[in-house]
Amino acid sequence: MILSKVSDAGIAPQVIEKFKSIFGGQPIVIRSPGRVNLIGEHTDYNNGFVLPAAIDKAIYMAISPRKDNELHIFSYDLGQDYRGSIDELKNSSLHWPDYILGVIQQLQNSGHRPGGFNCVFGGDIPLGAGLSSSAALECATVFALNTLFGWRLETNSMVKLEQRAENEFVGVQCGIMDQFASMFGRKGHVIRLDCRSLDYEYVPFNMEGIKIVLLDTNVKHSLASSEYNTRRKQCEQGVKTLQEHYEGIESLRDVTIEMLDKWLAASDPLIYRRCKYVVEENTRLLDACLDLEKGELRAFGRKMFGSHEGLSNQYEVSCPELDFLVEHVKEVPSVLGARMMGGGFGGCTINLVEEEAIEGLVERIGDAYSRAMNKELKAYVAQIEQGTSML
Repeated sequence: MILSKVSDAGIAPQVIEKFKSIFGGQPIVIRSPGRVNLIGEHTDYNNGFVLPAAIDKAIYMAISPRKDNELHIFSYDLGQDYRGSIDELKNSSLHWPDYILGVIQQLQNSGHRPGGFNCVFGGDIPLGAGLSSSAALECATVFALNTLFGWRLETNSMVKLEQRAENEFVGVQCGIMDQFASMFGRKGHVIRLDCRSLDYEYVPFNMEGIKIVLLDTNVKHSLASSEYNTRRKQCEQGVKTLQEHYEGIESLRDVTIEMLDKWLAASDPLIYRRCKYVVEENTRLLDACLDLEKGELRAFGRKMFGSHEGLSNQYEVSCPELDFLVEHVKEVPSVLGARMMGGGFGGCTINLVEEEAIEGLVERIGDAYSRAMNKELKAYVAQIEQGTSML
């Protein structure tokens, strides 16, 4: 089933109406989007490049200040209420408040003390699809509080603060890409982000007649978290070996294929494959940006297929369900490119599809997937939109 786009006109008024019914008064309203990553997977923790974009599915936060230090927060989607205090921030059994509380804690640590506030938030980012609803909530929170209390924080500072909140309060050791894309997103552009320096550049992405289609495998294999940590260690092991032979190597960002061929290909084939994928993916991403600048979307799409091949065969973070979905669109002319997106072992494939072909494609592949995997296929259609802003 395709979940059609829900416009701002649908979600935001519902959130505002709920706010008024609970708290009264007129709130400010922040829109903070989810994100996709077009190419560049598992490169972030290797100091490489990623190519994310903000999308047209977002969280909407209605918020107003209180005269005391209490926090009254309502999750519109979950129908759950949280009450606490600015003066006593502790992890909640509900879990979702932690993304907001962690941001407040980091603001306090950096010398910015917000007062209490009333808040209702909700959105249309599909949960569990790897579109970073948690980062969108963090971005909405810091943007809203910065606006509400007039701090004039720099955008870069807000993004780093959000990452620390998730690392330290929520306890998830995420990179900075999700928060960066949600906050810095620009309509009609992807962001070429250097994960070492945080330098970034907007690259035009002409999507005329093309949509991003996310096909959700509806699975999350238990390998995901343990294998993620294993891949990080394998990359670090490759770097350590090469540091014995070369000066100035800090990460796989500083490594060439020639170095890998000379010192790892024969002695440690497994580590060689892991490192080779990362080095090739960085090159693939930079070449893909040149394709976009020339408006050559089909060439860009071929690199997406190449990325998936590397993730599946060299980095080995795919799974039968993801491979099935990519293989089944490879020879379809209306699909320009496809690959798995995210940490792996489940989640979504990201596909560039000609708009008029989407419905038929999803129906066909949905039937085939159901027969082969005995699972329902979910599909989401997205396009590139502006980053976090006030409505």
